[in-house]
Amino acid sequence: MHGIEEGKNMTDESFMIQELLQREVYVKQTRVGVIVGERFHPNEERVQSLRLQVDSDIADEFMRKPAEYAPLSKELLHSIQSDGTIKLSKSMRELQRRWRNTVRIDEKLYAPDELLDRAVLDTQGEDLGEVIGLVKIKRTYRGIQVKARSMLRRRYRLECDTINIPVQFLARTSPRLDEIILSRTFEKLMGLPSYLKLNSGEILEDDFEEEE
Repeated sequence: MHGIEEGKNMTDESFMIQELLQREVYVKQTRVGVIVGERFHPNEERVQSLRLQVDSDIADEFMRKPAEYAPLSKELLHSIQSDGTIKLSKSMRELQRRWRNTVRIDEKLYAPDELLDRAVLDTQGEDLGEVIGLVKIKRTYRGIQVKARSMLRRRYRLECDTINIPVQFLARTSPRLDEIILSRTFEKLMGLPSYLKLNSGEILEDDFEEEE
């Protein structure tokens, strides 16, 4: 194989995703899953995580709620073994800690770096803006912070340049277009209690139950 050599340490290596696809990932003797891709982004430096298809028994044991796909930070990659598998540099507890620091969209887990800069569209395809941050409440991500498009601000007479969108309304991602699609129109979203609370500055944990 051209690129990374089997049996070689990865910490100081630059590597292409094509060289890592479908490789099995291990923590010591425990298989964690298989690498299936990474975020499509024109700035490679922004892509800090790989996409991992997690083995079901690992997801059951180490996730709050099992998910088939989750991020794998590139900084955890240690070496490629002689059999072609990838060894991680940290323990399962560290992987578990990182998976708790994610956002769940369409039953898949995403690291914060996988969401930044993404365009956000409502269910009718209206471009709301792009993700510039996340809103964390009591160690859990409850929303994404979006820099609103000027057209959106004028249309809805928004007072602020940014809006916070609760994570329960993030329906899916569009990998190739690097978008997040909502489950509501923005007009309907604006009237929901959790949206109003997340944008009011007066935030309580109980304000983020599921809404229809």
